[in-house]
Amino acid sequence: MTSLRKKSVADEPVTSVLPPSEVPVYTERELDADEEVLAALGYKPEFKREFSLWTSFCVSFAVLGLLPSFASTLYYGMGYAGTPGMVWGWLIAMAFIQCVAMSMAELCSSMPTSGGLYYASAVLAPPGWGPLAAWLTGWSNWLAQVTGAPSVDYAMAAMILSAGAITNPGFVPQNYQVFLLTTLIMLIHGCISSMPTRWIAQFNSYGSSFNIIALCIVLILIPASTNRESQGLPKFTPASQVWGNFYEGTDFPKGVSLLMTFVAVIWTMSGYDAPFHLSEECSNANIAAPRAIVLTSGVGGLFGWFLQLVVAYTVIDIDAVLDSDLGQPWASYLLQVLPQKTALAALSLTIIAAFSMGQGCMVAASRVTFAYARDDCFPCSWWMQRVNRHTRTPVNAVWFNTVIGILMTLLIFGGELAAGALFSIAAVAAFVAFTIPIFIRVFFVGNRFRPGPWHLGKASLPIGVCACAFVALMVPILMLPSVTGSDLDASGMNWTCLVWGAPMLMVTIWWFVDARKWFKGPKVNIAHQMLGREGNVIDGQDKELNDSSSGSDAGKGKD
Repeated sequence: MTSLRKKSVADEPVTSVLPPSEVPVYTERELDADEEVLAALGYKPEFKREFSLWTSFCVSFAVLGLLPSFASTLYYGMGYAGTPGMVWGWLIAMAFIQCVAMSMAELCSSMPTSGGLYYASAVLAPPGWGPLAAWLTGWSNWLAQVTGAPSVDYAMAAMILSAGAITNPGFVPQNYQVFLLTTLIMLIHGCISSMPTRWIAQFNSYGSSFNIIALCIVLILIPASTNRESQGLPKFTPASQVWGNFYEGTDFPKGVSLLMTFVAVIWTMSGYDAPFHLSEECSNANIAAPRAIVLTSGVGGLFGWFLQLVVAYTVIDIDAVLDSDLGQPWASYLLQVLPQKTALAALSLTIIAAFSMGQGCMVAASRVTFAYARDDCFPCSWWMQRVNRHTRTPVNAVWFNTVIGILMTLLIFGGELAAGALFSIAAVAAFVAFTIPIFIRVFFVGNRFRPGPWHLGKASLPIGVCACAFVALMVPILMLPSVTGSDLDASGMNWTCLVWGAPMLMVTIWWFVDARKWFKGPKVNIAHQMLGREGNVIDGQDKELNDSSSGSDAGKGKD
């Protein structure tokens, strides 16, 4: 016997691409509460909901990967403004990043779907602008997601080879060795990400737990084991120097240099959107997923600042850290302040944590790719949107991202400057994608937004304004080179404007030339009918389920 979901979209706490009068219909079985919310957003259930608040937090905290992220971006945080940039920079940036995270969480509660930011932009944009808003948000977010795992795995491979160079001074890592090791790690992550949801959740739970344990160990190990005193120095650098002695790592004034250090914070903290993309696999999604977003940002910000303080108070020679022959500032720093065996132990913990982080990045990226392919954003979307019948996970999307990531790591052969482009894309592209739907929500939506069960209440508007203002300031700052005038050449250029701007320019041109003719934003894949005047469902003849809801009348009844 056919079961019919009687609730209309208006009865659910969602802001949907479907009109409030629509009634989603799923005939295979009765829907639970989470599936009813997803149906109101226009999608039929396709995943098992085996993520919880804790496991969603674990994935996003693994993607955050505070210890390996800090190790990967130490050059920016320390190199632009020195220790003041680390302690002041992280503290100031985190206050505004928390505003971005809370605004995103509010959107997630109202629209808990894998499409995440892309779906929110389409629904919230003014009439006629939804497809373009979704197009730009989706591509910027996808660029950030698809570069996440390769950038982490590249940094991890460099740390592994640096450890080899420490134990064997005659060994000099070559670019091809870094590339092959990065490729191997990517393939392993692809295999793990293809497993059933329950196994992935367990793996990331263990990995995130190790991340937290490793971070705590390093936070205790460095101040407890530092050999600064044996080098004739006080155990810790005086606070006045840590907080006030700026390192002249750029040609800009101190205030601008301080803002430039934010790239390390932004890149490190860009993983808190993962619960949004995993919401279709999470139970109690419209509450658990936004809580996981805020929890990730808050806990990550606090522990990240502790790590910044530990390093800032113990580093001896910033120039030596940045210019070491090891090619890895974190390894150079550890050798500078710790005995060799202790430094190798801390580096090993960082490497293992980096493996978990890269895995979390791969999982989150595959869900984003699946969601966009479901709406035909990519060539061959029909293949990438398939869910494996055995694992019930988007295996094709996983391996598409794996291949793209391996191809991107060919930038290694272009030198450190080219490889650094992976980090540039991830930082700016994610930040822009995070903020487009928040900007629309704050300045264009008004009463059209229907908050979910987790919301900011009266604080929503001021928090959203702070988030948008911060991003508007930081996007141009993140594209500044460290040198100016006659000293600026290709080796000192900040290529962020090219590695992110060029693909986005091509995507924009593609939109105006062709994509606007066929891309209409999120496509519903569940049948739906229209309510009559008395609140009853009016029988009608369904159209194709995959029609875009904007402009389609799929499943509406006759008057």
